[in-house]
Amino acid sequence: MEPLTINLPDQQATEALARRLAGAARPGDAILLSGVLGAGKSVFSRAFLRAACDDPALEVPSPTYTLVQTYDAPGGSIAHFDLWRLDGPEGLHELGWDDACEGIVLVEWPDRLGALAPADALRIELLVTGEETRAARIGGWGGRPVWADLMAGRPA
Repeated sequence: MEPLTINLPDQQATEALARRLAGAARPGDAILLSGVLGAGKSVFSRAFLRAACDDPALEVPSPTYTLVQTYDAPGGSIAHFDLWRLDGPEGLHELGWDDACEGIVLVEWPDRLGALAPADALRIELLVTGEETRAARIGGWGGRPVWADLMAGRPA
């Protein structure tokens, strides 16, 4: 299936997209978030994690300095990686990458994964389209038709 582009007119639209995807995420899923600084990767991640953990007030610190934060969600564990500070995949095994992939992994700056990037990952590129507006280019579909169905408005 071809990549799909969704316009995100405001932060609430980015959060709504993240919540929708969180409702369909399952252990073994990898969601790779790319985009320039300020594109909304952290906004997306926070909304995704709060929805997946069923806790709208969940404290979601940026893992920029810790590189990974792990969350216990009703559907299984979620590892949120922010790889901005890494030059490549070296050291990911020390961060628990292999074990994390048994749950849900949410990765900001996935280009740093190199060959460790899961081939069947759902890939979301957040694009800055205006001062407050964004767009999400979604592809890869994670090897799961449910993602494509969800984006087409069909129930997951």
